[in-house]
Amino acid sequence: MSIRVSSNQMVYGYQKQLNDANYRQTKLLEQGDGSKLHRPSDDSVDYSKYLRYTVSENENTQYQENVNTAISWMKTSDAALVNMTAIQTTFKEKTVAAANSTNNSDDMKAIGKEMMAEIQELVSLGNTMQGDSYVFGGQKDLTKPFSMSTGEDDRGLAKTLDENQSAYFSGNSGADDAGSLKQMLSLKGSDGNIYYLNTKDGYVYTKDFVENGYKNRVAKNISKVNPSTDAAGKIDSFATGADKVSTYFMNTGALRTDSDAETAKTNNMKMTVTDSSGNPSEITFTFICVKQQIVHYAGDDKGVSMVKKNGTTEPVADTVNVTGPEIFGSDIFDDANSGNKVSGAAMLNQMLTVRAQVEGLDNEWLSKDGQTVADGVHATTVNTQTKLGARQQLYESVNTMLSNQNELITSDITNVSSTDVAKLAVQLMQEQTIYNLSLSLGGRILPQSLADYLR
Repeated sequence: MSIRVSSNQMVYGYQKQLNDANYRQTKLLEQGDGSKLHRPSDDSVDYSKYLRYTVSENENTQYQENVNTAISWMKTSDAALVNMTAIQTTFKEKTVAAANSTNNSDDMKAIGKEMMAEIQELVSLGNTMQGDSYVFGGQKDLTKPFSMSTGEDDRGLAKTLDENQSAYFSGNSGADDAGSLKQMLSLKGSDGNIYYLNTKDGYVYTKDFVENGYKNRVAKNISKVNPSTDAAGKIDSFATGADKVSTYFMNTGALRTDSDAETAKTNNMKMTVTDSSGNPSEITFTFICVKQQIVHYAGDDKGVSMVKKNGTTEPVADTVNVTGPEIFGSDIFDDANSGNKVSGAAMLNQMLTVRAQVEGLDNEWLSKDGQTVADGVHATTVNTQTKLGARQQLYESVNTMLSNQNELITSDITNVSSTDVAKLAVQLMQEQTIYNLSLSLGGRILPQSLADYLR
């Protein structure tokens, strides 16, 4: 018995095998672009790895862009801060020079003019930009942060305590309170004397006791203030917390002139004292103010974060900017006890006070408060610059780590997806040979007609 195979069956089988050979050859030719993975069906396991590695590469690229932008931002900020501290150093030197009682009025005016130029330069540096953003404006980086008024306002004159005074007058509530009191408000009494008000507890001290008398207590090993014996009296509205600095002053230190503030001054700024004979008398106070220009800060105190790695967010570590309040600190007019929001320009306004006192020829104030203020301004900015430098080093370290990670991820992607060129060449030659042989053989064995199979 003979088995007959139709020519259609033979042709179909041959065409299928030839198409399979052509398909294998085409698949191999696809890998000529260097990748062996073009669709999940090529290798499902390697393709899933490839997708994971690609996601990691994209994340790494984004983090590198964040870090490079952050480093650029911080370098711009640091350069501005370096110039600021240099100006503040010169300002300190001029304050010391102005405190010399041998200066005449022309000398003091010249120093005051130089100081104003330096303050204006600090304001300009405070408006430093990186691209379209103001680097010291917080999250309001599209708004110009610092501006100086053209006119002059009455700004409260603070008594700035030196380290020894601060340690003594900070209270007797324990070690945690040590050195916490930095400034008091200067008052002019109806008796003609000058007093200083501790706005935290309402106690009022004579100028002589704050500047000299407390030293006698320290010499007797009394290291902390005792208001009942040291204070001249107390303003009840401050003692009870009914009044705060914000009742009378803006956060810039400018004296409020609205009716509520005027009424409060009339009703509350009083103190009863008793003389050596036991006779009580009432002293009414007015705030001592300085006529000066005022710097305003339009930014905020919020950080700009640029995430540098996946995982939990670290708002402090990821912050790349410094803000006005960090650079120029706070004072008695905008600290946590004042009742005001942070102004962002406290030290600049204190520097303008120093300049006003220079032009006012107040050598005594300059030799004490003025130099203390100048030292504090410089120290605040230097401290901020140091913190920024530490963050910049962290980002540079992370940048190196991300670069190393990128190399590893790229290597993983290459290993899982790239074509073995040598192997591909051999396979292509094999498939081409098979295909050519198939064509040649098919031409010989395929039936010429159906009659060849009829026997």
